[in-house]
Amino acid sequence: FSSAMSASFYTKPANNGNAGVAMETSWDSNPGRQRTLQPITTGASVLAIKYNAGVIMVADTLGSYGSLAKFRSIPRVLRVNDATVAAASGDLADMQFLNTVVENHAIDEEIHEHGIAYSPASLHSWLTRVMYNRRSRINPLWNTYIVAGTEAGQPFLGYVNMLGVAFKEDCLATGFGSHLCLGLLREALDAAGGYAGLTEETATSALEACLRVLYYRDCRAYNQYQLANVPVAKPAQVSGPHFLQSDWSVAKLVKHYTE
Repeated sequence: FSSAMSASFYTKPANNGNAGVAMETSWDSNPGRQRTLQPITTGASVLAIKYNAGVIMVADTLGSYGSLAKFRSIPRVLRVNDATVAAASGDLADMQFLNTVVENHAIDEEIHEHGIAYSPASLHSWLTRVMYNRRSRINPLWNTYIVAGTEAGQPFLGYVNMLGVAFKEDCLATGFGSHLCLGLLREALDAAGGYAGLTEETATSALEACLRVLYYRDCRAYNQYQLANVPVAKPAQVSGPHFLQSDWSVAKLVKHYTE
C-alpha cells in the first residue's frame, strides 16, 4: 500500500494544526472516548486449505449477537482482486471497517491503472502491521483474518490475529475450527502426501466435513456458508450461499433430549 494511504490510515490532522499526529493523541485526551472491551456481534470459524492448483476457503454467514443467532446472511469472505481473498472471524463491525479500507485501497490502485494489484502476501503483511499497531495502542481490531490467494504460480495461505501474530501454513482455521478441524484438514493433507497431491474435489469435501462438525459442535456455527476458490490459472471466485445437509437423529440418544 502506498505511503500516503498508510499515513491516512494511522494518522489524522491534530486539533492544534500540526498534521500527522497519531490518532491516539486526541483519543487519550478525551476521557469520554472508550475502547471496545468485548465483541458484540461476531462471526465464527473460517477454514482454508491449499490444493494442487490453488486455495479454497469457507466461512459461514451467521452473525451471532451474543448467543443469539440473529443475523443469518452476513458475508464474511472478501474478494480483493483476481488473486486474493480474505475472510475474518470475530467482531463483525471491526471486520466491516477493515474490509472497507482494503476495498478502497484496491479501488484506488485500479483507478491509477499502473498494473499493480495487491498480492496475498502483501495484504497479509499489511494486515499484520495494522493489527499490531492497533494492539499496541490498546485499541485492537477484534478479528482474526485468513488471507488466501496465488502468487508467482504458487498458492498462498496466511493467518493474522488481533495481536498481530502472523504465520503461513498449508491449512488454517480460526475460532473453534482451530480446535475441532485442524486435525481433520491435516489428515487430508497427509493422506494426499501434501497439498501438491490434494485435488480440488478432495479439498472441498474435507472443508465441508469440517463445517458439518462445527455445525454439530459449535453453537455459534451455521449450516449456510460461502466458498472462495482461488485457482492458480483462473480468477478468484466467491460462491454461495451454500447449505450443508445435516442429520440430527443422533440427538434422540442424548439423555433428557425429549423431556
